[in-house]
Amino acid sequence: MDLRERILAAYDAREGTREDIARRFRVSLGMVKKLIQQRRHTGDIAPLHYRAGRKPMIVAGHQRQIRSLLGKKPDLTLKELRNAMTLDCSLQAIHVVLVKMGLTYKKRLSVRLSKTAPTSLGRAKDGVASKVGSTRRG
Repeated sequence: MDLRERILAAYDAREGTREDIARRFRVSLGMVKKLIQQRRHTGDIAPLHYRAGRKPMIVAGHQRQIRSLLGKKPDLTLKELRNAMTLDCSLQAIHVVLVKMGLTYKKRLSVRLSKTAPTSLGRAKDGVASKVGSTRRG
């Protein structure tokens, strides 16, 4: 904040052009311009941290589209979702959005599982009888 205040004080005192002030305080010309503009528009010179970083590629409109697509066809894979929405992002980005939305993308069987029967008739007492009872004939 101190540097920001000194930059604006020098600008207000007309101690040179914006380029001169940028050179004097060893900052970019863009920072000086943006700082002056920010003060003019908002009246504040504090850093805008909430606006920093990479902007999300998948926004609210895309989330509605994802819900719609998954409502119609719930077994879409991440790759199929990306292709259907013509997004240029990673599969991990889609996964993160699905988790934030509380949705899963894991495919589930759409039919009931078949019941399994035991494969042997049980234990025989000992010896030859065990070989006879372990498999079915015919």
